[in-house]
Amino acid sequence: QVQLVESGGGLVQAGGSLRLSCAASGRTFGSYAMGWFRQAPGKEREFVARISKSGGGPYYTNSVKGRFTISRDNAKNTVYLQMNSLIPEDTAVYFCASTQYSNIVIGIDGYDSWGQGTQVTVSS
Repeated sequence: QVQLVESGGGLVQAGGSLRLSCAASGRTFGSYAMGWFRQAPGKEREFVARISKSGGGPYYTNSVKGRFTISRDNAKNTVYLQMNSLIPEDTAVYFCASTQYSNIVIGIDGYDSWGQGTQVTVSS
């Protein structure tokens, strides 16, 4: 398993942008596909985006397609989530997570290590 620490959250106006980072410890970061999830108050944690071990195969939930971009830098043990054109409905705590599955996994049970989360608040 890896230890994950998210950063980059904050308060932004609708239409603005934020870039989240997730730093991983350990030498095996490149062995894991990575995902971003979010959890709004009173709602279940939901899948946002996923990227393969090598950085290919990005996959997004429909509500963020065209606005969010997931990427990773294996040399820096970091995965990113660039969020543009933010809307109030994007307000949530954002989590990164790792999975050993090579296929696309969107359920939380498919991920075995999680960060503590970073708050994103989008004001209207």
